[in-house]
Amino acid sequence: MNRFRSTLAAALVAICLAGCGLTAPRSNDGYADLDSLGLFDVDNVMTLSIGPALLRFAASQTDDDPETQALLRNLDGVRIRIYEIDGDASRVAGRVDAMGTRLQGQGWEPVAVLRDADETVHMLMKPVHDENGRRVAGLTVLVADREEAVVVNVMGDLKPELFTDTMAALDVDVTPDIQVASVAP
Repeated sequence: MNRFRSTLAAALVAICLAGCGLTAPRSNDGYADLDSLGLFDVDNVMTLSIGPALLRFAASQTDDDPETQALLRNLDGVRIRIYEIDGDASRVAGRVDAMGTRLQGQGWEPVAVLRDADETVHMLMKPVHDENGRRVAGLTVLVADREEAVVVNVMGDLKPELFTDTMAALDVDVTPDIQVASVAP
């Protein structure tokens, strides 16, 4: 009976959090329905889901950085999963490839795909067409190497030009040849 009460309490808290904007919304056009990377090959070491309420709060706290503030205001959710690979890394890489392929079948467009002996990377965007034309509603990045796998799903009205400015404002070291492509209407 005690286990039932704690399970019920956890379920009620999850429902309340999902409804109040603290967690990333499943109903968003940019939500990526992501598969598991395998129970026997990975250990989930972190799962984070941030919804619009927390993102708006974060935007209000970045007064000295207008680019980051604009980016955060346009976001509806961010989901991050980090896995430690303790099994067959090539099997995990195959699952990452399959996940990328499945997302493409759901309308996600590949931005970049990298496969080599030590790393698999998929970057996909979800374009949507509405009364304002074509826009980017989601960005998903899937990465697996020999030791770790990371899955990131960003949802909202994404403006690619803000990513470059934000990366520079946050002093993220990137290769100068890498640029974020803009989406044509």
